[in-house]
Amino acid sequence: MKKTLIIGASPNPSRYAYKAANMLKRFNHEIVNVGIKTGEVAGVEIEKPVQIHTDIDTITLYIGPSLQVQYHDYILETKPKRVIFNPGTENYKLEKLLEQHNIEPVEACTLVLLSTGQY
Repeated sequence: MKKTLIIGASPNPSRYAYKAANMLKRFNHEIVNVGIKTGEVAGVEIEKPVQIHTDIDTITLYIGPSLQVQYHDYILETKPKRVIFNPGTENYKLEKLLEQHNIEPVEACTLVLLSTGQY
């Protein structure tokens, strides 16, 4: 299982980050919810981007490029194996930065990857 950190976590059931958190849990992946909202998703509290988690396999992004800038250092310090850029979050500059730090950028949809067994 791949421990996954969700950036842009939201307790709003209509948001894709909410759907991804629940699907990740259904597929038995441990999750960490990070965002500006308060509450919980899939039984896991949403935390602020303060604590660095050093055991993360994947970060999945649900925030646009303009908001990603404030997370660059947080992502690099977390040192995930890969970062998934879900539709609408693609960011060439961040992808190049990740590659420079040996972190794989992946332009894909977390929900589709899980549904098709490619996660």
